[in-house]
Amino acid sequence: MILRTMLIATAFVALALPAVAADAKLTTAIAASSRAPENSARDGARHPQASLEFWGLKPGQTVVEISPGGGYWSEILAPYAKATGGKYFVAMGKPDARLPAKFADKAVYGDIHYTVFSKNSGPLAAPGSADIVITARNIHNWIWETGEVDKAMKDFYAVLKPGGILAVEEHRADPRPDSDGAKSGYVATQHVIDLATKAGFKLDAKSEINANPKDTKDHPFGVWTLPPSRQSSAGKDQPSPPGFSRAKYDAIGESDRMTLRFRKPA
Repeated sequence: MILRTMLIATAFVALALPAVAADAKLTTAIAASSRAPENSARDGARHPQASLEFWGLKPGQTVVEISPGGGYWSEILAPYAKATGGKYFVAMGKPDARLPAKFADKAVYGDIHYTVFSKNSGPLAAPGSADIVITARNIHNWIWETGEVDKAMKDFYAVLKPGGILAVEEHRADPRPDSDGAKSGYVATQHVIDLATKAGFKLDAKSEINANPKDTKDHPFGVWTLPPSRQSSAGKDQPSPPGFSRAKYDAIGESDRMTLRFRKPA
């Protein structure tokens, strides 16, 4: 009887506990009208709030994003850093490279700090200064295109504080290995884990936030067959293969992706 009473009491306590609140300032940054419509349209596939909260983004942190491309994450992270007193670094491939011109608007994006990541670059920032390093859809390039993946992991490890997070989003080859050297754009989860572990990181958690079970990973132009690249031929002026159906690949949507959180030991 005592045990039953305790269980009932515990259940009521559990029901009374509030749900973990979403980060309101992050929600505001994601909903901002300053974001490009084509980027906001991808939120259903990229799950920005769930991904960033899984990675452990918090107000006031120093975040380094590697190879930000056109700025999908920059549109969110820069205003968030401005609103919360944090710092946002972007690592570009060349010293004079910059995000698109709109990111110079400090009233919206605050002070964006630029650094360089390449095969020959130096430290990303002061050693042990960053809370989070984010790399989204880059690792396959470093494996086959530039051969700098080991340097990447070492640079990330060096710039992070003890206890800092390496946040990874990458096209997932599983259950297949990336036996093609990741030239299809897909990488095996264990391959990424092995690369990070080699540099000293510990796998902290995996998430299925960005999973897509419709992705068969056997597309004629690799992952770039799918949105948003939507490649339909082997070259700009070449025809699509016989029987190629753009609708088929658009129906799949964006790729199946691993979402991983690694931690630098404290």
